[in-house]
Amino acid sequence: MNLYSRSMQVPRALGKSERQRLIASVVTRRRIGSQHELQGVLADGGCAVTQATISRDIRELGLEKTHDLLGRPRYVLPERTRRADPRETLASVLSQFGRSVTAAQNIVVIQSELGSAPAIARAIDQLEHPRIIGTLAGDDTCLVIAKDAREARVVAGELGAVIA
Repeated sequence: MNLYSRSMQVPRALGKSERQRLIASVVTRRRIGSQHELQGVLADGGCAVTQATISRDIRELGLEKTHDLLGRPRYVLPERTRRADPRETLASVLSQFGRSVTAAQNIVVIQSELGSAPAIARAIDQLEHPRIIGTLAGDDTCLVIAKDAREARVVAGELGAVIA
């Protein structure tokens, strides 16, 4: 946009959904590393907005701050194009990296490939399984806490069937 066309643009207030679509489009097409940069780009496009509004929009859009290939900060849209079924995610990660499943009292112990236990724990947490209270992950071991020993055996059977 040249200087003449910028001076001819009158800043306008966009509605929330329109503004958020614009922000999503901008961060998809350009490297935006700060709220101040985003505010400037929006102003250049004729959208006057406060920093507080930008901060709220970033939070509501779920923008994530990462780094580009050169190490510079950059906002990106969350990876939510298609929210995967948590059961499919768990089946995928367990079948690839799970090695064994054992019930021990009210705990299910999952042995896995080195470095994969946190991904397995996260996939289990996303299931929101009614028999599971929570998980704890190390590097190659994931502990799944059930309400009691009987529940742990049921959970171990379900998880073990995926690995087998």
